[in-house]
Amino acid sequence: MIRKSYTIGILGLALLLVGAQPTARHRITTSAQNFQQYFNNLKGAGNSLNPIERFVFSLVLANTNPAQAAR
Repeated sequence: MIRKSYTIGILGLALLLVGAQPTARHRITTSAQNFQQYFNNLKGAGNSLNPIERFVFSLVLANTNPAQAAR
């Protein structure tokens, strides 16, 4: 039930963002994929993060610029 709520919330947010900026579809889909990957990786990492912490950390990681992080 919680997983379904997360998925619906993420999809709803993505639809709002795509509607607001139709030229940024590629960036939004890439960010959503990164978010999902980080969220699933944090879930399977074996640490004791609750879903809200995983959500926040995944958002931060998905919005970081890889070139900036390499510096």
